[in-house]
Amino acid sequence: MAEITSLGIAEHPRTKARKLKLDPLWLALPGLGFLALFLVWPTAQMLSVSVMDKITGALTFAPFLRIWSGGPYLTVLSTTFQVALWTTLFCLLLGYPLAYWLSQKPAHQQRIAALFVLLPFWTSALIKNFSWLVLLGRNGIVAKTMAAIGLKGGDQLLFGRSTVIFAMVHTLLPLAVITMLPVMNQIDRRLTMAASTLGANGARTFWQVFFQPSIRGVASAGLLVLVASLGFFITPALVGGARETMIGQLIILQINELQNWQLGSALAAILLVSTMTICFIYDRIFDLSAVTTGNGRPTKANGAVRGIGLAIVNTAGLICGAIEEVWKRNIRGLRGGVLLSIYAWIMIALLLAPIIAFVPMALTGSTFLSFPPPSWSARWFEQFFASPLWLGAMTRSFGIGFATAAITLLIASMAAYGVARTRSRLGGIAFLLCLSPMMVPSIVIAIALFYLFARMGLVASNIGITIGHTVIAMPVVFMVMLATFKGYDWKLDAAASTLGAGRLRTFWRITLPLVAGGLAVGFVTGFLQSFEELTVALFVGGGIKTTLPKQMWDGILLQVSPVIAAASVVVLIVVIVMFAIIEVLQTRRSRSSGPAGTRHS
Repeated sequence: MAEITSLGIAEHPRTKARKLKLDPLWLALPGLGFLALFLVWPTAQMLSVSVMDKITGALTFAPFLRIWSGGPYLTVLSTTFQVALWTTLFCLLLGYPLAYWLSQKPAHQQRIAALFVLLPFWTSALIKNFSWLVLLGRNGIVAKTMAAIGLKGGDQLLFGRSTVIFAMVHTLLPLAVITMLPVMNQIDRRLTMAASTLGANGARTFWQVFFQPSIRGVASAGLLVLVASLGFFITPALVGGARETMIGQLIILQINELQNWQLGSALAAILLVSTMTICFIYDRIFDLSAVTTGNGRPTKANGAVRGIGLAIVNTAGLICGAIEEVWKRNIRGLRGGVLLSIYAWIMIALLLAPIIAFVPMALTGSTFLSFPPPSWSARWFEQFFASPLWLGAMTRSFGIGFATAAITLLIASMAAYGVARTRSRLGGIAFLLCLSPMMVPSIVIAIALFYLFARMGLVASNIGITIGHTVIAMPVVFMVMLATFKGYDWKLDAAASTLGAGRLRTFWRITLPLVAGGLAVGFVTGFLQSFEELTVALFVGGGIKTTLPKQMWDGILLQVSPVIAAASVVVLIVVIVMFAIIEVLQTRRSRSSGPAGTRHS
C-alpha cells in the first residue's frame, strides 16, 4: 500500500525505493577486499608464524626472547631506529626550506622547478645508491677532489654510519618535499599579505602566520620518511658496513639465506608493531586522521602539545624578527630570498648529481666503473641488449609493470570515486585503509606475501609479483585518483542528467573525457611504482622470475660490471619518458581546468 507522508500526500513505494540509493562508498569494496586478502591476511599469517612452534604448533615467544636477550639483534634494532630517526630529522630540516622555496614560486615557475625534485623521486633508490658507491669510492671523484685540495679521509667515505644516513637522506628527501609542498600551496597567501600590512617583517610573518598551518605537512612527511627508513635495506647494504646493518638486512638473511622463518617473522613483527605504534603516536599528537574529514581542530590528546608548539613558534618568530631587523640595518644588498634560492639550487644539484653521473659511467671504455671514465665506448649497451638474461628481465619488468598499472588503476579509481563522493562517516576509514600499504614497510609486505604465495604456488610467478606490486602501488594511485575526482566539477554531471542524458551516456560523454588525464597519470604512476620495485621481486620472484631491478641487484652483489650502469641508464630513460608523459598530462589538465585551477594543481 501507498504510505502517507507528513503532508498527507500518498507516496508510492517505487518512489520511496528510488530514494534508497546505494552510497558510492560500495565502490571501494573491491580495493578494500584486495588489500584484506593480500595485505591484512598474509600479514596476520606471518605474525602467527613468529609465535607458533614449528614442530609442536604450540604458542611460543622463544624467538622474541632470543631477540631481546641481547647480542647482535638488539644492536641491529638500535642501529635501525637511530639511523631512521636521524634520516627523518635531516629530511625535514633540509626539505622544508626547499619546499617553502617552491611554494613561493608562481605556478608556472613552481612546476618547472618541481620537475628537478620529482625526477630524483621517481628514480630508483638502487640506481642512486649504486651511483654513490662509485662516486664516494677510494678512486671516486670525491676522494680525488679531497686529495687535490689537501683534505684527508677521502679513502674512508664509504661503509660508515654517516654515509648511510647521507645516502638515505638523499633518497628520501624528495618524498619529504613533495609531501610538504601541497600543504604549503593550500595556505592562503592573503594571510601573509595581511601580516605584512599590519607591520610584521618577513621572519615574524613566516613563523607566526605561514609555519603553523604548514605543520600538518611536516608531520605527514616525517611519518612517511620514518616508516620508509625503518624498512630500508638497499642503502646500508651498498654503502654501509657490518656495524650499520639494519633490520631489513637481518630479515633477508634469516629468511632468504638461513631459511629461519620463525626468527625472520619475529623481526618483521617487531618492525610492523614499531611502525603501527609510531603511526598511532603521530595521530594522537598531530591528529593526522583529520585530513580525511577536513577538520583541523586539535583534539584533547594533542591540545597540550599544540599549546607548547605554538609558544615555541611564537618565540621563534620574535627572535628571528629581531635578527632580521638587525640584518637589514647592518647588511645591505643580500636578501634572505637570494640565500634561499642559492640553497634550493644547491640541494637540487645534489639530488640530480648521482643520476646524471650514471650516463658517462655507462659509456666507459674500461672494464670497471669510474667517474669520469678514462675512455669512451658504447660496448656495454651492446652487451646489455645482446644478453638474453638482461633482455628477459627488462621484458618481464615491462609486462608486470603494465599489468600492475591496469589492475591498480581499476581498483584504486573505484575506491577513490567512492571516497570522494560518499557522505558516510565510513569514508575516513576507507581512506586510511587504502593508504595502509604506505604505513607498512615494503619488506614486511614482501615477506607476508612470500609466505602466503608459498602455500598457493605463486612464488616465482609473474602473477605473484604483479599482485605484490599492486599492493605497493595502490595507495599512490589512489591518491592521484582521489585528487582527480575531488577536483572534478560534479555539477556538470547533474546538468547532463537534467538535460535527459542517462548515467552511461553522461559517463562516456562528460565524466570520462574530463578525468581521462587523471586516469592516464594514475596508470603511469602505477607502472613506475612496479617497474622500479625491488623488494617484492626479491622475495616473491624466488630467484627465478627476475625483473630488471632484481637483475641489477644480483649484478651489484655478485660482480660489479659497467653493464649494470648501462642497465641503470635504460631504467633512467624509461623513468624520464614516463615522467615526461605525466607532466604533459598534468599540464593539459591544468589548462583545461581554467585559470583558477593552475595555482595548486
